[in-house]
Amino acid sequence: MEGRCSCGAVGYRLREAPLVVHACHCTWCQRESGSAFGLNGMIESRLIEVTRGAPEAMELPSASGRGQRVMRCPDCGVALWASYHGTGPAFSYVKMGTLEATGAVRPDVHIYTSTKQDWVQIPEGMPSFEGFYRPSEVWRPEAYARFKAERARTAG
Repeated sequence: MEGRCSCGAVGYRLREAPLVVHACHCTWCQRESGSAFGLNGMIESRLIEVTRGAPEAMELPSASGRGQRVMRCPDCGVALWASYHGTGPAFSYVKMGTLEATGAVRPDVHIYTSTKQDWVQIPEGMPSFEGFYRPSEVWRPEAYARFKAERARTAG
């Protein structure tokens, strides 16, 4: 999967598929995306390869209060991915709207639906939670195994 910012100065490649794709309906994601929800693919940070340019880091607040590091294009300002200080730098949340083939990505789960917009309809049978969830109960087994392996690799 390849992506870029709006102006094309920064490009990236995901060397694996995201572990999970969240459609996050929290008010924070609504504000940051300027839309009804954020569509973020969680992936091991080491699997994001910058192919063009150099994104710059910007420290921003987050809903947790722990903050986040957002990687943006220095020219057009588009946010490409973020890591949350609560999760640590080992994992990043790629803004799925920055992919070249955005239609190839669908959410695996809808989260924080307690604050979703009333007009948003979640498809029947799609996993959805009023808050967060237990990954071991929702993720594909191979994705959860990758997550645990990366946690073990980066611990200590």
